[in-house]
Amino acid sequence: MLSIARSVACICFFASSLLLAQQSAPTPTTAAEAPSRDTSYIDANGTAHVTRVVPVPQTISPEAQKSIGRPEPDQGPPQPLAARRKGTDAYTARARVEWSKICPNTIVEDKMAGVPVRIVTPEGMPEKNKDKVLMNLHGGGFNSDSGSYTESIPIAAYTGIKVVAVLYRLSPEVKFPAAVDDSIAVYKELLKTYKPKHIVIYGTSAGAILTAEVAAKIKQLGLPMPAALGIFSGMGDFARPGDSQAMYALRGLAGHLDPPEPGAHDPFYVAETDPKDPILSPIYGDLHGLPPTLFVTSGRDLLLSGTANLERAYLLAGDDAHLVVYDALPHAFWYDLRLPEAIEANHIMADFFVKELGK
Repeated sequence: MLSIARSVACICFFASSLLLAQQSAPTPTTAAEAPSRDTSYIDANGTAHVTRVVPVPQTISPEAQKSIGRPEPDQGPPQPLAARRKGTDAYTARARVEWSKICPNTIVEDKMAGVPVRIVTPEGMPEKNKDKVLMNLHGGGFNSDSGSYTESIPIAAYTGIKVVAVLYRLSPEVKFPAAVDDSIAVYKELLKTYKPKHIVIYGTSAGAILTAEVAAKIKQLGLPMPAALGIFSGMGDFARPGDSQAMYALRGLAGHLDPPEPGAHDPFYVAETDPKDPILSPIYGDLHGLPPTLFVTSGRDLLLSGTANLERAYLLAGDDAHLVVYDALPHAFWYDLRLPEAIEANHIMADFFVKELGK
């Protein structure tokens, strides 16, 4: 079932919003209570109050059908940040092992410009690629690290290029622009060794948002642009929530989704910054002259709107932008190596980077 009347003010992947929840969660909806037919009502303010009965589509793989068809309650107790981080760390540790089985690598913990980084070198990296590097800005809602392994290990393997994952400072301990500053510091350090045309910056979710922010900051500072960007399930507007945020939770049509509230999407990350600040929300800035950019999202991604809107803004600014949308799948599905679509998406990302680095 899909209820457009339910929407989010704090994007679900911004799990720091859970810190605000103090009240007990309602009881999960049961099968007997779930609507069994489509309904639609538009109120005097234009808000849609709807339900939709949505079958599992046959256009996706059997593995993906099973994944999106997995039952999940629509209500649950608020998750403290400490518990979220503990769970995310456990997940990423498992993901490192599983991805490394099919993408052998060497991983080194280091620092660049005082910022912790995770350097992923693919097994058998060709000599011709040793003068190239990919800079990853991981997802995790700006308050945890859900992607420095899952976003780096497959991309390193499929490109045959080293990945430097930036372990930027997290909220709520710090606020914007700390993550941008850390990422810029690492980028400047990479420029000492690599030509800008041999560097790519990319990320998923919070990392995709951060990638767009870093690109805007690079332009503001007058630094040389990288060869390409990868913005995978992201957005560039903290002031206006997109339509998909009112329809999809972190797992698409499954799970909990809160009604909207006024204010910035993520008050812990944004803090006192104007939501229309052109670095925080690049869609309000001058986007002309950015490098070729690949945007990837999916049909049940809560950031479908945000990704599409930012890609369109890049196009309107005259930039070389490409958008790939997968049917039916939820936010950041390419983390899940059990899905054929995840392997395919990672290859599409990798092929784009290789092509742009070869120009």
